[in-house]
Amino acid sequence: MKIKKTFQKDADTDLSNPITEVNYKKIRSKFGDSFDLVHRSFHQDNIHIIYLSTLVDSKTLEWEILSPLREVSFHASENFFQQSLFKRVHNQEEIIQGILDGNVTLFTGEHTYLIDVQGLEERAISQSESETVINGPHDSFTEALKTNVSLIRRRVRSPRLKMITLSVGEISKTKVLILYIEGIAKIDIVNQLKERIQSIQVDSISDSNVLIQMIDDHQNSPFPQFYTTERPDIAVTKLYAGKVIGLVEDSPSIFCTPSSFFDFFESPDDYNQRWTIGTAVRILRFFALFITLILTAFYVSICTFHYEMIPQSLLQSLMQSRSRVPFPPFVEALFLEIVIELLREAGARLPTKIGQTIGVVGGIVIGQAAVEAGITSNILIIVVSVSAIASFIVPSYIMSASIRIVRFLFIIMAGFLGNIGVFFALGIVTIHLTGLTNLSSPYFKPVSPILFNNWKDSIIRAPFYKIKKRQPAHSFMPGDDENERN
Repeated sequence: MKIKKTFQKDADTDLSNPITEVNYKKIRSKFGDSFDLVHRSFHQDNIHIIYLSTLVDSKTLEWEILSPLREVSFHASENFFQQSLFKRVHNQEEIIQGILDGNVTLFTGEHTYLIDVQGLEERAISQSESETVINGPHDSFTEALKTNVSLIRRRVRSPRLKMITLSVGEISKTKVLILYIEGIAKIDIVNQLKERIQSIQVDSISDSNVLIQMIDDHQNSPFPQFYTTERPDIAVTKLYAGKVIGLVEDSPSIFCTPSSFFDFFESPDDYNQRWTIGTAVRILRFFALFITLILTAFYVSICTFHYEMIPQSLLQSLMQSRSRVPFPPFVEALFLEIVIELLREAGARLPTKIGQTIGVVGGIVIGQAAVEAGITSNILIIVVSVSAIASFIVPSYIMSASIRIVRFLFIIMAGFLGNIGVFFALGIVTIHLTGLTNLSSPYFKPVSPILFNNWKDSIIRAPFYKIKKRQPAHSFMPGDDENERN
């Protein structure tokens, strides 16, 4: 009768009740008829275990739990439960979450234990397809959180590497790790990031790129404010620079803060080569940024409003090229830019070998056919192609995509206002970038505010003996060290 009365209590009550059968049935009822739910009993139903077969390692389960329970008597099992593998729990929420994390729950007459026997299928560590380098490490993060932490631990062998574990998502309960090096990272940044993540109220988080959009300072900006990467060497470099990184469960990319606009133009190859080559390549990327933003817009502006800027020898060739085109330069450029974007997206979504064929053959065939049909001029095809190639030089795909979208603003402004529109759009983008922040840190740092010391490792790649070992990872505020400006 005592068991019957206890079982009639609400299923959400505390599971510290010593009656095994009650606790066991409560947990089983929570999971319902899940096909992967396994429940077994031992020693004349005095010991019960529950686990999800899809989340546990069957070999570890048999070796560490099932075989010992078959051999050990009930009275001798108390010593068996004293192993460090067994974690005693007291409430229903903790037990359910433990089962969902790949643990086995064991019920005895007096206590409830969780035993970690996770056996999730994991993707092998491989090379990143979106962030390739010529020299340097070729491993990348995977979807397994433990694997990602081990890749960082392997490079940071210090107890000063601190971790904060958070949970996001009312349903998914996705784990988020905040990593920083004590004594280098600024604790205010850590606390601010922690508060923003804890304030997220959603059912689930599927990827780190989704998470950072929810904690952005400026969610309507086309520019990414958190730097993301799939490379462990870059993540560790950011840690040593005094920054804070975040890992999201089931996501192969990490995010870094505070980040600046110039972080997206850096590559590991800059540091793995001679500093002169690294500097030249980095400056080339900024030059490519202006090409991809302005070149097509400049063509539209000149052909529509400013023919006097074209040299006489080139003007005649341009007029012959455009003589068969029935559309104004603005419409012609928009059409070709949209076609380029279609080809780019098609190449990215299709399998690798087919995608390369679509990109090369499709571009040549469509471009040649468009010229012969008189839809566009061959000079514009050269201009748009150079602009597209320049956009690929940006190491970060997310930043490259943002620049491609902003490029349409320049083309539209050039089509209506000419060169004035181009410079007006340039001013709008510059003002917007200087007004952005990432966790209250200026996004356009070290150009705005001007911190000349930091130019050695942002605008250029100076020799290692001139680069500080640690960059301050905080925003410049009035009253901060004025030496940073020099």
